[in-house]
Amino acid sequence: MTSSGPGFVLGLTAAALTTIGFLAYQASANIPPELDRAHVDSPAGVSFTKAPRDTRHPAALPSGSGAGRRVVYSLDDDRVWLVGTGNKVRRTFAVAPGSVDPAPGTYRVTSRSSKVTGTDGTPIEHVVRFASVDHVAIGFSAALDGATPRPDMRVKSGGIRGSRADGDAMWAFATIGHKVVVIR
Repeated sequence: MTSSGPGFVLGLTAAALTTIGFLAYQASANIPPELDRAHVDSPAGVSFTKAPRDTRHPAALPSGSGAGRRVVYSLDDDRVWLVGTGNKVRRTFAVAPGSVDPAPGTYRVTSRSSKVTGTDGTPIEHVVRFASVDHVAIGFSAALDGATPRPDMRVKSGGIRGSRADGDAMWAFATIGHKVVVIR
C-alpha cells in the first residue's frame, strides 16, 4: 500500500475519528465538579414562569431574567440576550431552536467546540453547550453557511442556531462556566 492510496487515506480518517471520539469522551468525563451540574442554584429575582415583556420594545431584556453577566435565552421568543455588567444588554438576536428544549432555569456553559458537524449533518461553528436533555446536548451555534433552519421534529437536536455574526459574539462572550438563564 502506498502512502497516497485510498486505503491509506481511509486508515488515516478512521484513526482521526477514533482519536476525536476518545478525546470527546475524555472531555465529557473530566468536567470540573463545579460545572458537572445541569442547573446551578437560581439567583433571587429570576422568574422561571413567563417573564414580563415590554410590548412596545419586544427585543428589550425581559424583567425577572436574573442579574450579573449572563446569557438569557427565551424559549417562547426564540431570542438571546448577552448581558454584561450593570445589567446592560451588549447584544440581542433571534435564534432558531432545535427540536429539544432545555427546562427554564439557570445553567453554566460546560463545553465549547470551534467547528463540528451538527446532528442534522450541517457544518457548524462556535458551539457553546450548557445543558443536556435525555442525552441530547443543548447549545448555541452558527451554521457555516449562515442558515437558521426550522427544526426537524423527527430528529432530536439541541442546537440553537444563530447567524454567523451572532455566533461570533456568543463565542467571545460565553466561556466555560459562564451563566446561562433560560426563561419562558
